[in-house]
Amino acid sequence: MSTQTALRIGEVAERVGVTTRTIRYYEELGLLGTGNDREKGAHRTYEESDVARLQELIRLRDLLGLTLEELVELAEAEEARAAIRGRWQEDISDEERLRLLEQAIAHVKRQLELVRNRQQNLAEFADELEAKLTRLRRRKRELAR
Repeated sequence: MSTQTALRIGEVAERVGVTTRTIRYYEELGLLGTGNDREKGAHRTYEESDVARLQELIRLRDLLGLTLEELVELAEAEEARAAIRGRWQEDISDEERLRLLEQAIAHVKRQLELVRNRQQNLAEFADELEAKLTRLRRRKRELAR
């Protein structure tokens, strides 16, 4: 662990607004570092980077209404892209860079597909609500006559 202040799981849960159970579950799913370097029986500790990652995961989950499976998929694609960016910095051939670009494109396309599916679901829901609102207003006008 770095020189940053180590936070305990309860502190992280309070700051992010989730339960400690949620944090443990996200660890089990591989969404958050599992603390495998932790000694048996030792308390889980987290750094600010863990808090930021958890906040981003919660934001994505809530904003996009993702299932946990979709959240894992989105996070894995982002981690794969980060690995590609790291590999890109190495002394590699143009052929290898082309291969990396193809991989990155595939990851971004999958992420975009998840987001667009959510947009479509939200648009359909908004259309349903608009139709309900129209029916309610029509009934109100009919009763007001």
